[in-house]
Amino acid sequence: MASDIALYGRSTVDPPGSDPVVDQALSVFTSVHEACTRFDPDSPLMRANARPDEWHTVPLVLLAAVREAHRAYQRTDGRFDPRVFGDLVRLGYDRSLPFNSGDVTTDGVDTPRASLPRWTPRLRYGRRPELHLGGMPIDLGGIGKSLAVRWASEELQEHFDDFLLDAGGDCYCEGTGPEEDGWRVGVEDPFGGALPVAVLALSDKACATSSTKVRQWRAGGRSAHHLIDPTTGRPGGEGLVAVTVVDTDPTRAEVATKYLFLGGADAIDEAARSRRTAALWVTTDGTIATSPMMEAYVIWRAG
Repeated sequence: MASDIALYGRSTVDPPGSDPVVDQALSVFTSVHEACTRFDPDSPLMRANARPDEWHTVPLVLLAAVREAHRAYQRTDGRFDPRVFGDLVRLGYDRSLPFNSGDVTTDGVDTPRASLPRWTPRLRYGRRPELHLGGMPIDLGGIGKSLAVRWASEELQEHFDDFLLDAGGDCYCEGTGPEEDGWRVGVEDPFGGALPVAVLALSDKACATSSTKVRQWRAGGRSAHHLIDPTTGRPGGEGLVAVTVVDTDPTRAEVATKYLFLGGADAIDEAARSRRTAALWVTTDGTIATSPMMEAYVIWRAG
């Protein structure tokens, strides 16, 4: 998932970190990655992607991820669409790129394409779960990570009242944290500044951020990033560099960041208000703005 996984809380065992409950919860990330990564040609997802117009026997975790992706697709009227796999490949993001080592350039091509037909994947449950992708390969990167946060948090909630699980921008905050009025979550500066653009206080809430800060590169001489507009096949979110959303569920928060980001800077305020979404966003000129629903969580913001 190209992310470090961190768990914060008070240890109940000695030595810290040896709790089998914690180990089991964190193993969820390995299970989701192995089933849903697009960077391993032998993963269940990539085997299905190789022949997306056929039925495939798949692990339940992949079936569940596709089901959630399709629900998100329906909930956002198609703005969240995992069928941007081909667009990412065309832009040169067909492998894990070294984003942390500096400027990245690929031989990709940034060209628009026609809009996609309606997505209708098919799922079969039973002793041998089966999946039909509906004719096009998919990318489950963002939603897969948020589902891992959801499922791991559900396991931890059965045993712990207070913890923060963080997976590189997707997190879940259970309980009140060390300050006893909510876990402190800093919203990273998408321009690379040392200080966050805001600090949130969260209790029993999830938080997700979609940003162009890390996963951006040059493709065919043009700037590109991984947040693809499914209507054009090109990087979207005109006027925005980051969107953060707070919700009770990590996956809903993740999907909402994508929905709001791809709508662009001109539409985000109205979209967040109409959907009653707790959102914070940063525009390309450095402006920091929040929806009314987000104000309850902001305890500090950059001047």
